[in-house]
Amino acid sequence: MTAPAYGVLREVTPLVSVLLQNNPGPMTLEGTNTWVLRAPGVEECIVVDPGEADDEEHLERLTAQGPVARILLTHRHHDHCGAARRLAELTRAPVQALDPSLVLGSEALSDGDVVAAAGLELRVVATPGHTSDSTSFLLEGPGDGPPPLLAGDMILGHGTTVIAHPDGALAPYLSSLDWYADLPPGTTVLTGHGPELPDAAAVATYYREHRHQRLDQVREALRTLPEDPTPRQVVEVVYADVDQRLWDAAELSVKAQLDYLRG
Repeated sequence: MTAPAYGVLREVTPLVSVLLQNNPGPMTLEGTNTWVLRAPGVEECIVVDPGEADDEEHLERLTAQGPVARILLTHRHHDHCGAARRLAELTRAPVQALDPSLVLGSEALSDGDVVAAAGLELRVVATPGHTSDSTSFLLEGPGDGPPPLLAGDMILGHGTTVIAHPDGALAPYLSSLDWYADLPPGTTVLTGHGPELPDAAAVATYYREHRHQRLDQVREALRTLPEDPTPRQVVEVVYADVDQRLWDAAELSVKAQLDYLRG
C-alpha cells in the first residue's frame, strides 16, 4: 500500500478534498479522514470530522483552508469529534451533529435536515448502527452523477465496520445498510478511514452479506461452545483467523450479534 500523505490536502472531486490526520492505528487504519467541502470559486468551506484532539498541526492546516463556515460530525467517537471544540474556537464556526452534546453555537441535526454552506447543500441522513448517533451526509452541488456520500465509520475504505456495542447495535446497522444499498449505482463513498470507494450500494451489499455470514458463524459457535459462553469465547472461535490485536474490537461486534440473536 502506498504510504499515506499526511498533512497534504488531496482533492477527491471538484467539491471535496481530504486531509488525513496522522493518527494511524488498528481502529483508525491509516488515520482519520477530515473532509473539506466547497463549491468551485467559493472561499469558505465546510469541515466534516476534524479528528482527534491535541493535534495543533492538523488544526492549523484546516484553518489555512479558508474561512470555515460549518463543522459537521458524523458521530461521537473521539477520533472524529475530539478536535471540534478547538477548531470552533480557532474559526468561530458552529459545530453541528445529531448528538446534542456535541453541538456548539447552533442546533442539533435531525434526519432529513439540509445544511447549506460553502455553495453546497448536504442532506442529513440518520444511519445508526456503528453508534446510535451515526450520521451520513449526501453532498449536493454542481457536477454530474449521483451525489457523493460522507459515511463516517458506517463504511470503511477497507475491512469492515465495528458495531460499537452497547452504543451501536446490529438491527439498526442492518437497516442503515439497506438504505445504503438502495443508493444509485456509482454513488462515491467518502469514508471515515481508508480510501474513498466508488459504489456505496455495492459495498453495503457486501457488508450485509458479511454480517449475515458472521451471524451464522456465531450461531454455529453457540452450538459447539459450553452453555452461555462469554463474548470472548465466541470471538476466539468466530474470529480465529483475524489478527488478535483486533479481538477487542471484534468482541464489541460479537456482543451486538449476541444481543441481536437473543432479541
